[in-house]
Formats: sequence, C-alpha cells, structure tokens
Amino acid sequence: MATQDWSGVHPQALVDPSAILGADVVVGPWSYIGPGVEVGDGTEIMSHVVVKGPTVIGRNNRIFQFSSIGEECQDKKYAGEPTRLIIGDNNTIRENCTVHRGTVQDRGETRIGSGNLLMAYVHVAHDCVIGDHTILANCSTLAGHVRVGDWAILGGGTMVHQFCQIGAHSMSAGGSIVLKDIPAYVMASGQSAAPFGINVEGLKRRGFDKNALLNLRRAYKIVYRHGLTTEQAVDELQRTFSDNSEVQPLIDSLRNAHRGIVR
Repeated sequence: MATQDWSGVHPQALVDPSAILGADVVVGPWSYIGPGVEVGDGTEIMSHVVVKGPTVIGRNNRIFQFSSIGEECQDKKYAGEPTRLIIGDNNTIRENCTVHRGTVQDRGETRIGSGNLLMAYVHVAHDCVIGDHTILANCSTLAGHVRVGDWAILGGGTMVHQFCQIGAHSMSAGGSIVLKDIPAYVMASGQSAAPFGINVEGLKRRGFDKNALLNLRRAYKIVYRHGLTTEQAVDELQRTFSDNSEVQPLIDSLRNAHRGIVR
C-alpha cells in the first residue's frame, strides 16, 4: 500500500480522503470507506459495503454487497476506544457479513487471517481471532473473544459461545450450538455440540497420510474413550505421542481449553 490509487473507485462511492487505497483497489457504487481504513492492493469492495476504521484490509480480498466491516462492537462495555480490525490477504467475505472491531478488555483488535471464506450472513464479533483457510458457512455466528484455528470449518448456522476456541482442522455440523471448545481435528454436532470423531475426510483432502490418521484416531480414543479428565488425557497424549507433530495441535488445544471441551 505504498501508493494511493483511486482509479477503481466508482463515482457514486464515498471514500474518506484520509483512507489509504493500494494499487488496483475497486470500490463499488454506494459503498462507504471511512477514515482510518487501509485497503491493500487488488482488493475488491463491491456495492453497498460499509468499512469503518481503524481497519486494515490486506491484498486481493473480495468483499460482497451489504457487508459491514470494522463497525464498533455490540459489547456494552465499549466506550468508543480506538480499537481496530485486521484482515489478511485473499479472503472472500460474502453478502451481509458483519465483522466488528475489538475492545480494550481483550487484545484491542479483531483479527482475520488469510485465505478464509466467510459465507453470507456470517457474524464475527469483537476480539475474535480467525486463522487461515477457514470456512464459516452461511449464518455462522461467533460471539466475542472466539478463536478459530487454521482450516476449521463451521457448518451453516453454527453458533459459538463467547470465549470458545475452535481447534485447527476441526468441523462443526450445520445448526450446531457450541458452548465449549472443539479440540483440533474433532468433528462436533448438536445442540449443544458433542464430539463425533476425527475430521478424517477433511484431513485426507489436506494430505494427511494413513499413519497420521491412525495416530489421530488413537489420540481421539485417549481423549474420549478412556474416561480421563482433560488434564489426564493431555498427560497420556504427551507420553504416547511425544515425538508426533500431527498430534501436537490436539494436545495444545486441550491444554488451552479454558471453557472445557465438547463431550
């Protein structure tokens, strides 16, 4: 974003003079880009989009119509502090998504990584942190302070309670209500969500081999079939898979599960 390029701004868009637009940025008609907004090279903001700052949007993103990006949050403790939203590169944010800035009670920012797909009507509340290559299907809703790991998939209509953590490579079924953490690799479904094994098909698509899948199935049984507490399961996993890099994300997600895990 070293250069200012306004050539892609539609005459009927409203862009604050202080906003920073990179090369080849497109802003569609009737969109509003407010002060304190930076938009990276190649990003396309379609019609009827509102982007407020402080917000930084990276390169080659596509933001579809009627989305609200970087609005102040709905937390009643918020008192106008200059918190921010950070969005990485190559994300697709579909129609009617809402993404709010953070609060000073947490990190002071909401953060979305790169390569993510937010389908229509997704809501990302204040202080959420979303990793890379995730899919949040239509009408998924993240309450405040939620963490979503890389490659996680939330089925349509999934509702996630505040402070929950969704582990890397995990998956929730459509319509799930997530009240506790979903560990890495785990599939969950229901109201409230319960575990239903390892996300095998998703892992195969990402190149996990048979040996890795076997180890993850064994690890899942230790967590969910041996009658152990979460702390005991972590200890057992560390003893059994001390040199296994695939199982480590599962161990990390269990160790950091401050709300407890789905059971």
